[in-house]
Amino acid sequence: MIDLRSDTLTQPTPEMKEAMFQAKLGDDVYGEDPTVNQLEIFSADLLKKEAACFMPSGTMANLASILSHCPRGTKALVGNESDIYIYEAGGASVCGGVVYEPISTQPDGRLLLSDLELAFPEDMNDPQFALPSLLCLENTHNRCGGVILSPEYLEEVQAFANKKQIPVHMDGARLFHASISTGIPVDVIARHADSIQFCLSKGLCSPIGSMVVGSEGFIERVRRWRKMLGGGMRQAGAVAAAGIYSLQKMISRLQEDHQKARRFAESLSQLPGIKVNLETVQTNIVLFKIQDSRFTWRSFQHALQQKELLVSEMGFGRLRAVFHHDVPFSEVDKALAVVEDVLAEGPVSLEDDSVVH
Repeated sequence: MIDLRSDTLTQPTPEMKEAMFQAKLGDDVYGEDPTVNQLEIFSADLLKKEAACFMPSGTMANLASILSHCPRGTKALVGNESDIYIYEAGGASVCGGVVYEPISTQPDGRLLLSDLELAFPEDMNDPQFALPSLLCLENTHNRCGGVILSPEYLEEVQAFANKKQIPVHMDGARLFHASISTGIPVDVIARHADSIQFCLSKGLCSPIGSMVVGSEGFIERVRRWRKMLGGGMRQAGAVAAAGIYSLQKMISRLQEDHQKARRFAESLSQLPGIKVNLETVQTNIVLFKIQDSRFTWRSFQHALQQKELLVSEMGFGRLRAVFHHDVPFSEVDKALAVVEDVLAEGPVSLEDDSVVH
């Protein structure tokens, strides 16, 4: 089986497992796990922020960040195609009384300043309006195909937010992909946001975990929300050791995943009945559409699965292939061969309900 559904599917390497086995442990709720403390210091230093907090998941990391920034009854400005808005269960509204205001997302992942401006009422003192208290960006942008927000755009957004006196939170689940692809140091990207979340388990091969980084005062609030949300962990050094290994050993190799994605996308674009926008293939994600009239996206996904190739659905009739450590270069060509076979053979029966989404 070739599984291209997500880069969350990566398995810890043998060396990472050994680091986990050898980790020194303590009770992290008391702040006494030395390996967790090391991971947090390393993460903050890497992004040149004051402090960091180890979180069980990216969803909780974004949620705790939003709740730490936003008073109840205020608005968080989020892209209407962002993971925070679509895939994180409305947590800030449910848990913190924070209103999401969806802003139209451009194909390159940007939220236009003119659209952001419309989220601010003309009369900021009118009590009937919920006021914006946070601006959220996503970099790289998942549903736009893993595209990267440019430094120039990040600087413009930061200036806009400063003028409006609200902070910027960056959902940088795949932040290191942006850095590796552009050659821009990760701390230079991070300087344009007040807080950043990044995942250790997307492409970096850790089995669990995300980091939130920001100012010391902000991270203190994040820790409180982490505890309230049930994210306090005890001997968490066993998984934090994997995170340290990820940040020390797994970042530079992400370029290989970008090369696999580009190779797959360029070959895919040559096949009849497949549409790929190569401009959006900037990192490890490939979005494509099936335009062969014999197929729907669902029947095409099903036919691929029958030949042991798994891809995910990404809305608007798009399918997604994500390349990662556990997909060797040799499987790129195998995956392409499967796509060619499916196009040659046509649809298969959808009576089997086991299609993987």
